Amino acid sequence: MNSKIIKSSDLKKKVHELRKQNKKIVQCHGVFDVVHIGHINHFKKAKDYGGVTIVTVTSDRFVNKGINRPIFSQEKRIAFIAELDCVDYVSLSDYPDAVNLIKIIKPNIYLKGQDYKESKNDKTGKINFEKKNVEKYGGKILFTNEVSFSSSNIINKFNFNNSQLKFLKKIRDKYSLDYIHKLFKKISELKVLVIGETIIDQYNFCEALGKSGKEPYLALKDIYSEEYLGGAAAIANHIADFTKKIKLISMTGDDKKYEKFIKNKLNKKVQRTFFRKRNSPTILKKRFIDNITKNKLFGIYSLNDDISPTKDDVKICKYIEKNILKYDLILISDYGHGFISNKTAKKITSKKKYIALNAQVNAANIGYHDLLKYRNIDAVIINETELRHEMRNKNDETKILSAQLQKKLNTNDLLVTRGKYGAILLSKKNKNLIECPAFAKNVVDKVGAGDAMLSIISLLIKIGAPKDLSLLLGSFAGSISVETIGNSVSINKQNFLRQIEFSLK
Repeated sequence: MNSKIIKSSDLKKKVHELRKQNKKIVQCHGVFDVVHIGHINHFKKAKDYGGVTIVTVTSDRFVNKGINRPIFSQEKRIAFIAELDCVDYVSLSDYPDAVNLIKIIKPNIYLKGQDYKESKNDKTGKINFEKKNVEKYGGKILFTNEVSFSSSNIINKFNFNNSQLKFLKKIRDKYSLDYIHKLFKKISELKVLVIGETIIDQYNFCEALGKSGKEPYLALKDIYSEEYLGGAAAIANHIADFTKKIKLISMTGDDKKYEKFIKNKLNKKVQRTFFRKRNSPTILKKRFIDNITKNKLFGIYSLNDDISPTKDDVKICKYIEKNILKYDLILISDYGHGFISNKTAKKITSKKKYIALNAQVNAANIGYHDLLKYRNIDAVIINETELRHEMRNKNDETKILSAQLQKKLNTNDLLVTRGKYGAILLSKKNKNLIECPAFAKNVVDKVGAGDAMLSIISLLIKIGAPKDLSLLLGSFAGSISVETIGNSVSINKQNFLRQIEFSLK
């Protein structure tokens, strides 16, 4: 390893050595994805101040600069910077921002590009906090004046294919970033009610040992496991950072096994009411994953998908009826596991409220889950497989089947996701079909993509945002989701807006 590269754990020790030598320390911090002449000039300027130049680099997991970013891994980024003569040391950050590193390094000079000179232009919103901490330790923040180069502008030209660039240009030409920010400000005033099953998604990472020596079955070595909130609870978590008020009405089993887990994993902003299903476990979907390839090997579901007893169903209906009129937007997450009966669905849809639906056909309900109980609602999101199942047709064009289903359900907006082929949105009001390409490159796990997409697109359509823009931003949300395991990461508003800004440069 290049001697210039310092582990974050050794950074404090190295700084102490430099201080004993009365060295002036100049710190530069950033992502530095695709190092270009602007970055090099920045580092040269740091060196001109006559001290030791330390470059701290944001790690991959904290990069929020658009879809499919970073282009180059953290290892490649720090290796390239370490080769520059004007850089003395480079260290990978273990933190989401520069503040903790400033506290460790206590630089004499903290150098930023001219784009950060006006704090209002800082997309991270952290430059003032960084300045405060630099000055706290006796340093000063300075700004370079060289010609600015945008990594995002450079990267976007080869990060996206032709169809993606064409769609992005169309959106960029029609809508300003200021307009998009105003839309999300309007969203922040919404009161949202989420109704649906809470699911525990368990991922068991294994190593395949091979066929058993005595019996014809596959033997797996357990490595580790992780658990995340799925279903309606995942949608509530996605929305929590965007809206004024969010409430979840859901169902768990009567075993109380996951009561504490759900409480800890559910965003504190989410108001919640849980009904307990008698003689039933909390829905648990175990997925066994190859630890190397991350491919799913098989799944085991623990659930009781019978409809709740009549007495309980009546109770659920009464509670929903009592609360539904308090909210601007109703999001239904129906996995077909017994929580939302035909009676409950009728009670929800009878109210003149904006209603969006994610009704999933899965291994546990295929052949039984009927979308027709959701006629006349505002928006429905399904994937292409679910569309073909609902229409009992595997051959006709997706566009034709989508139009037929929209008419059948009498829904205003029908969103059909198509994996690597992107998504289409049919709007009854505008009588048009919008096609959006897929933006995800590194697909890790498709679980939860529809939840993330529905969360964002329904908020936008509810406030009257343009359909093409809503489809793009919903696709961005879905792309973020598929690049992580399960619902391990909820959509963060600030990060999401930053990703939009960088992607539309």
